[in-house]
Amino acid sequence: MTESLNTLDSPRLAGKVVLVTGAGSGIGAAAALAYAREGARVVLAGRRQAELNAVASQIESAHGTASVVPTDVSDAASVSALLKHIAFRIGRLDAAFNNAGISAYAPIEESTTEDFDRVMATNVRGVWLLIKHEIEVMRAQGRGGAIVNTSSIAASGGTAGLSIYAASKGALDAMIRAVALEVGGQGIRINNVSPGVINTPLTAGLPAAAVSHYAAHAALKRVGEPEDISGVAVWLCTDQARFITGQSIVVDGGFNIAGAR
Repeated sequence: MTESLNTLDSPRLAGKVVLVTGAGSGIGAAAALAYAREGARVVLAGRRQAELNAVASQIESAHGTASVVPTDVSDAASVSALLKHIAFRIGRLDAAFNNAGISAYAPIEESTTEDFDRVMATNVRGVWLLIKHEIEVMRAQGRGGAIVNTSSIAASGGTAGLSIYAASKGALDAMIRAVALEVGGQGIRINNVSPGVINTPLTAGLPAAAVSHYAAHAALKRVGEPEDISGVAVWLCTDQARFITGQSIVVDGGFNIAGAR
């Protein structure tokens, strides 16, 4: 017998619809499961449909509700189609976790303009497009909403080899401060969660020495797991975080306490 996903006595997002991008693996997959556990209907978006279907099956086999919409967040038409699907086929959007992102790891003189454009297209332009269309849907509904994006401690710290990635996340931190001022009057909140090094496919390409360095210097003496981030992303979409907006919340196991290094 399959155990029910929703084992909470008082799920905090019961009846809500939540969009998760980059939902096929890592932080996105963990977040999709966590939102469903809180009673939300989850819309899974990303480029790899097989992975999205696998996460949706996990949710549904545990008596949750999920739907899959293959989406390339760097493509304006694809993002527009995603939000139209949610607005007209599902009928509401209460929260979104814009988690899809890519990285590039190389010294700046070895990086290319193609690397730069590829990362910025997903991490900055893609998130900007998602926020734009999510806000349009939320405004039209008149019920407010919550948007969370995945940033990084690279936006405020410093890691050799991440000049492009760090720039993309720094732009995202600046972006939400402006947007928070634009939409707060409509009850729409927007925040970032800023992970440290997390055990996901995105960080699998980092040198082992860099990961070991991170773990050794973190206060908690380990790298993070996807669930360490997904719990914060879920919380930011609940009423418990109703007075928080325009913030980039660091979740790094205490790595940056002593400053960037």
